[in-house]
Amino acid sequence: MQEKKVWKVNGYLGLIILLLITLYGIYSIIMGAADDYQPEVTKIIIGIVLLLIAYLFLTSMTVVSPNQAKVLTFFGKYLGTIRSNGLFMTVPLTNKRVISLKVRNFSTNTLKVNDIDGNPIDIAAVVVFKVVNTAKALFDVDYYDSFVEIQSETAVRHVATKYPYDSNDDAEITLRSNVEDISKELSQELQERLEVAGVEVIDVRISHLAYATEIAGAMLQKQQAKAVLSARQLIVEGAVSMTQSAIEQMENSGKLELSPDAKVQLVNNLLVSIISDKGAQPIISTDSVEN
Repeated sequence: MQEKKVWKVNGYLGLIILLLITLYGIYSIIMGAADDYQPEVTKIIIGIVLLLIAYLFLTSMTVVSPNQAKVLTFFGKYLGTIRSNGLFMTVPLTNKRVISLKVRNFSTNTLKVNDIDGNPIDIAAVVVFKVVNTAKALFDVDYYDSFVEIQSETAVRHVATKYPYDSNDDAEITLRSNVEDISKELSQELQERLEVAGVEVIDVRISHLAYATEIAGAMLQKQQAKAVLSARQLIVEGAVSMTQSAIEQMENSGKLELSPDAKVQLVNNLLVSIISDKGAQPIISTDSVEN
């Protein structure tokens, strides 16, 4: 189904025309029945027909509010859609269904899915959409509101299973770190699903993301362990760099020559003092003197 325009005229102009037709119809009936002995049947019939026409078109008057559209069907056949706002006179004897063109949003239910690593996670999203094709929305799907909600949850499930919740690799796309990329892909997939319903997806954002309750504690410990490991790795790299720089400066100064054993001892002391969580405790060594 493709949306199309339907015949309509300005409602105020239509009311004036209908008023004139009604007055002329009444005038014809009065003039036709003026002679009690020989009434003019033709004028009476014309007057009655004009009144019926005026009544039929009067029932076709309709009001379209801002950000609304009216879809007209004539005995089961789709005639077209009125998108303009105001009072209009259109095809009589039509069924007029109101459909909202406003931007709407809703939040999906919190879904429990497994990410690509098999970890159960809880995820939900907020979907912003609007109807752009009234014919598809009403005639190609059954209850487009429910259709949008179900397809949104299906798209969220599908995208969530394609990526891990979190990863140590900065180059890898994850649900937690790459929110913009995930939202963009989710919007594109949902738009493909809702094309049949005449709906435009404006935005999709993840509103809730967390590990499932049954593994939340274990995954928290795992994250803490990864953080400690990363911090330790950074500290060790810095300590090695600082120790190497200190030895090079002492040797380049030419004032101090260190033996291989002294270098090893110095490196050991520097690394221990830098890497240790606690402050280094200096130990003063004194040689014993024999009398």
